[in-house]
Amino acid sequence: MAGAWPQPSVSEIAESSGKPFNVLVSTILSLRTKDAVTLAASRRLFGKADRPETMVKIPLAQMEKLIYPVAFYKMKSRTIVAICRQLLDAYDGRVPASMEALMKFKGVGRKTANLTLVLGFGIPAMCVDTHVHRISNRLGYIQTKTADKSEMALRSVLPKRHWMTYNDLLVAFGQNICKPVSPHCSLCPIHECPRLGVGRSR
Repeated sequence: MAGAWPQPSVSEIAESSGKPFNVLVSTILSLRTKDAVTLAASRRLFGKADRPETMVKIPLAQMEKLIYPVAFYKMKSRTIVAICRQLLDAYDGRVPASMEALMKFKGVGRKTANLTLVLGFGIPAMCVDTHVHRISNRLGYIQTKTADKSEMALRSVLPKRHWMTYNDLLVAFGQNICKPVSPHCSLCPIHECPRLGVGRSR
């Protein structure tokens, strides 16, 4: 079923660009933002600049216009510029391939760092967003209250060979079938799902 669904926006950017930098920036744009908006904003921004050294030259007001209407577009513009400067100052303009280094950047949390490792470098990491957290608990696979706790729980129970595909699969599944409110249980291929926390379904 997943093959018929659109790719998550950051995965599409990763596939089309092959650049860790593009993955990092588009992941930041994606936070609290719908996929279609993220994809369009990413394409506009990367059409103007797709390297730290060119992106820092974009005036802040212009960057805000390029990425609008992503959520918190003004704050994200400042964050992206700060990251670009830090990349140039400390990493010769190259995105570092380690969780520890990525977490030192302003605005980069565990989800962003993990997704950058997976899609930007092909390094196995457990990226947990709202879909992964919700669905993994809804299935009864784990029992956690937060995304960070879900990441640690999944690291302990999910075989590492599945880490790189788990996020993409569950994000697409969550966007198309296992929605937050009134999921399409009648279309779901997981027939033994306990539907934990599901009050209303279709």
